[in-house]
Formats: sequence, structure tokens, C-alpha cells
Amino acid sequence: MKSTLAGFGSGALFGLGLIVAGMTKPEKVIGFLDFTGSWDPSLMFVMGGAVMVHFILFRVVRRLPTPVFDTKFHIPTRRDLDARLLVGAALFGIGWGLGGFCPGPGLVSLASGSLAPIVFVLAMTAGMLVQRTWDSIRLRKTEGATEPAPTLTVERPS
Repeated sequence: MKSTLAGFGSGALFGLGLIVAGMTKPEKVIGFLDFTGSWDPSLMFVMGGAVMVHFILFRVVRRLPTPVFDTKFHIPTRRDLDARLLVGAALFGIGWGLGGFCPGPGLVSLASGSLAPIVFVLAMTAGMLVQRTWDSIRLRKTEGATEPAPTLTVERPS
């Protein structure tokens, strides 16, 4: 029950932060991405604040012996770049630029009842279903393959 309440509280705080920051307004996001027109740099401060909070708290949390609401930390260990990641990142950026929403703000904006976030979330869901279907087809085809798919490994400086 504690972890459910913590998740709900975290999600509510995140949603409120998105609303206050203007991330649920597609015109604000598109204005931020419009370098050649009337550029609105205000979202840089939102992103900079998020990066600073993460930078500090990630180091604090990693020093804890266990998480507060779970039995272990779930920190990604993969460091490689593959085609799925690069294509996914490109599609995310294109969708963000065209629609003015990314997943979090799109879901929060559903509460407005406006058509734009509804269309966005339906398109996002369709995209996830297509990706899942594509992956399962690709997995079935490569089950007999002897070599793993090629990846580009990026080493982090020490």
C-alpha cells in the first residue's frame, strides 16, 4: 500500500510540475523547438532544473542501502547504442516536434478533454502496439540466428 501511495503521490507531483512548467501546452513546446521563428527558451530552465535535481538526488539515492518502497534498486545497466534506441529516439523527437506533446504531458493533458491530447495518446498507443508487434515478429525470425544483432558500444570516460 505504501508503494502504491508513493507512486500516486509521485505521479501527481510530476503531473502538477508539467502543468506549472507549461509542458502540457503544445504551443509552448513547439515555441521552444522553433529556433528559426519566435523561439521561447523558457523550457530550457525546466529541463535544466530537472537535470540538476536528478544529478544531485541520483547520487544521494545510490548511497542508500535499499530503496524506501522496494526491495532493490532498478537502475539500467545497458550502455550500448543500437538501432532500436536510435530510431526510437528519432521518432520520439519527431513526434514531440510535430505534436508538441511527449508521453507524460500528453497523458496529463487528457484531463483537459481537448481533442489534441486524445489524438496524441491514441497515436502513441498505436505506435507502441506496432513496435511490440514488430519486435515479436523480429524475435521469431531471429530465434535461430547464431550471432546477436550488431550494436555500437559507447565507453564512458573514467
